[in-house]
Amino acid sequence: MIYLVRHGQTEFNAAKRLQGQCDSVLTPLGIEQARRMGDHLKQRVDDPARWIMIASPLGRTVRTAEIIRETIGLNCEIALEPRIKELDVGDWEGLHHHELEALAPGTVGPPGWLLTAPGGERHDDIAGRISGFIAEIDETDGYRRIVVCHGIAGRILRALYSKAPPDQLWLTPSPPQDAVFHLSGGTVARIDIREDA
Repeated sequence: MIYLVRHGQTEFNAAKRLQGQCDSVLTPLGIEQARRMGDHLKQRVDDPARWIMIASPLGRTVRTAEIIRETIGLNCEIALEPRIKELDVGDWEGLHHHELEALAPGTVGPPGWLLTAPGGERHDDIAGRISGFIAEIDETDGYRRIVVCHGIAGRILRALYSKAPPDQLWLTPSPPQDAVFHLSGGTVARIDIREDA
């Protein structure tokens, strides 16, 4: 069983700058989002010894994982997993959407546009590394996993896990940064974490 979460809002997210594999710190809202996800997940923890935490090694995911772990009260180490890092957007990293649109009009917006970045990863690149991560998870071992990931990487992870056709990857809107996804038995269910929950 896997609970997949996205890192909380960062300064780059708030400013609409592309992060890719560069980094940006969590905003106060991002910290609060991580706490809300931790509060929700805490209700699902029965035996803390059966829980594993895994995070992308980028600072924003590690910090989100630390806040969730602290909120839940888990004592486990956070295993850093480079295969679930965010999509490398090459020459576009750090650019504001407006800057990118000025450089390449019409680029921003169409489904999968981030996978076309000069010098960046393509779908097969990121899907290859994430599928290797998924293949190594043994859901019959009795452990429950909290995996802290990213927007695009998380979307691709969910699609690969559920064996969704590639053309369905972009059909749903990007989830909020405080949504939790429950992955079990090849199915994916979204759980929205609301401020009043």
